[in-house]
Amino acid sequence: MKPRINVAEKGMPAIMKSMYGMGAYLATSPVKKSLLELVYYRVSQINGCAYCLDMHTKDLRELGETEQRFYVLPAWREAPFYTDGERAALAWAEALTKLNGAVSDEIYEAALRQFSEQELIDLTLAVIAINGFNRVNLAFPNIEAVGTYKPGVHAVK
Repeated sequence: MKPRINVAEKGMPAIMKSMYGMGAYLATSPVKKSLLELVYYRVSQINGCAYCLDMHTKDLRELGETEQRFYVLPAWREAPFYTDGERAALAWAEALTKLNGAVSDEIYEAALRQFSEQELIDLTLAVIAINGFNRVNLAFPNIEAVGTYKPGVHAVK
């Protein structure tokens, strides 16, 4: 891949600061951090964002996530070790990431059985946020940064 714009040198920090504001809000969400991280990881898998996969793998490990669940996450529907809430969140995240019209009533109703309205709004914002970060990283990849993430670096203080 040819070198691209170095967003850190071109004013992108100011733009990214607004995106980090979503993370600050989500840090106050009633949705468990481990579930948000699982959603971030799955969406990053779908989008193929190496930096975000590296980051969320490490953050999930810090939260006690198991290797087995990492390995089979792309096949979460067939795996027995995801909770009903995780399944609903993953279905919601995938539907929002792979938009092809409105999210189905079936996925919406399954999500509402697991989450309050506020939690579902927060999950939606989380999917929007990670899709945005994935797209920035894929448009302007910093290949050298992949693998260098230290857990908690981007955590809201």
